[in-house]
Amino acid sequence: MNTTAAAPPVTTTAETAFRRPNYLNAAYGVRSWLLTRDHKRIAILYLISVTTFFAIGSLFALLIRLELLTPEGDLFQPDTYNRLFTMHGVVMVFFFLIPAIPAVLGNFLVPLMIGAKDLAFPKLNLASWYVYNLGGIFTLWAIIHGGVDTGWTFYTPFSTHYSNTYVIATALGIFINGFSTIFTGLNFIVTIHRMRAPGLTWFRLPLFIWATYATSVIIVLGTPVIAITLLLVAVEKTFHLGIFDPALGGDPVLFQHMFWFYSHPAVYIMILPAMGVESELIAAFARKRIVGYKVVAFASIAIAVLGFLVWGHHMFVAGESIYAATIFSVLSMLVAIPSAVKVFNWTATLYQGSISFQTPMLYALGFIGLFTLGGLTGVMVATLGFDVHVHDTYFVVAHFHYIMVGGTIMGYLGGLHYWWPKISGKLYPAFLSKLAALLVFVGFNLTFFPQFILGYLGMPRRYWSYPPEFQVLNVLSTAGASILGVGYLLPLCYFIWSMRYGKDSGDNPWGAVGLEWDTTSPPPTENFYTTPVVTHGPYEYNREEVHNRMSQEVTLG
Repeated sequence: MNTTAAAPPVTTTAETAFRRPNYLNAAYGVRSWLLTRDHKRIAILYLISVTTFFAIGSLFALLIRLELLTPEGDLFQPDTYNRLFTMHGVVMVFFFLIPAIPAVLGNFLVPLMIGAKDLAFPKLNLASWYVYNLGGIFTLWAIIHGGVDTGWTFYTPFSTHYSNTYVIATALGIFINGFSTIFTGLNFIVTIHRMRAPGLTWFRLPLFIWATYATSVIIVLGTPVIAITLLLVAVEKTFHLGIFDPALGGDPVLFQHMFWFYSHPAVYIMILPAMGVESELIAAFARKRIVGYKVVAFASIAIAVLGFLVWGHHMFVAGESIYAATIFSVLSMLVAIPSAVKVFNWTATLYQGSISFQTPMLYALGFIGLFTLGGLTGVMVATLGFDVHVHDTYFVVAHFHYIMVGGTIMGYLGGLHYWWPKISGKLYPAFLSKLAALLVFVGFNLTFFPQFILGYLGMPRRYWSYPPEFQVLNVLSTAGASILGVGYLLPLCYFIWSMRYGKDSGDNPWGAVGLEWDTTSPPPTENFYTTPVVTHGPYEYNREEVHNRMSQEVTLG
């Protein structure tokens, strides 16, 4: 994307540096961080919070895999195991997977990518971070005091009548956190509509912006539904009203309809931003325009719309009519089409591209592999007969993780590695970062692919013990989780290391195009020294530009 104004002034005097500090300036104190309205610093605050919750959720996952290392269930009591997998799901879904890319990368990049100085509502943006942490505090309080044992889906009537754990506190934490995501989604929608740089028309927007916009629409429309659903659970449990509990005249299937009406679109809240990241990485490291740019852009909107029409495929065995199940099955296969379109277009972009296997590109290629396998198994579980066989088995667990964890985290880590030089102004070690990408990919497949086999053979999920014949596959899964954990830990270490010891990255170490690369690294507080004017579309890599940019590319080391 070419602009007519992007570079900083030639002068480098102390006076200019004082007038235009970057957002990481050491002169800032803690109070200024906690009261900041700079979208970049709020993104860093989110990065710290999201990483903390990721570590907590990963700890629960580690304990689960240790329990499943042997078939006897000899590490925890059954009730403790129920709480472990519930809190793992709650923390990972609501406090990591959903906010990770929008809150961290979206907050940092949306204004930079559209040539704006900040988001439309800076105070609301800061408020969203505080609300996120407030919701997290309620959930952590529930964890410390014993957790909840309902499963992250809070199915009724167990959650409203039979469970004696901290259902209300956990639900309240998720309810409060919902306001944070709504604030962020509204901010992105208004910002993208109203604050684009001169010349930046809709079809000159980066595909990450299209994906973020579609995600924001889902957030704004869907989040109130889950918030009200969990609020009704708390009301029924507190006041014994007959909403979902059949003993009180309620309908538990109503809860499932309301829960999955949000929670299936929530899958796209997690994966759509990762798809947006994927488009940026593929274009940058194949040195080509994305094949079928408009098709990929409209595919994001199609996923957002169709995602609201497929919730019933979670309820094939819950008593819905065969006619409704058939319709939901067809719609579920239909929503796979725009996702497949994106994969085909990324693959076509790679064809005859000038591919550079830098660390972000390794994560991008890993994303294609994991997401494709998750998507294909999604079509399988959308098939009525097959779903009845594997429902509530480890096949569903594996499919769920390939899409929401494999795809989302590959996109998230790929994006962090790609934009880390812009965020920090520093480079990270090339060898360690590539090793981490390899460990994540290998560890993830070793962890979850055996679970497809376990599920097909009939091992139910959420059980703390299992028949001895399933132990070998469970040992492989636990071994993979160990490798995966090392792959996740390495980036945390070398990112922190790079802040002090990393080489200066320069403004554009990848030789990439896009407005975010046309400002300094780290960017100044106001993002751009002069307002950029966009004159061309995104991903304008021609042969001469490719040669010049690759000759200027910084080798990470």
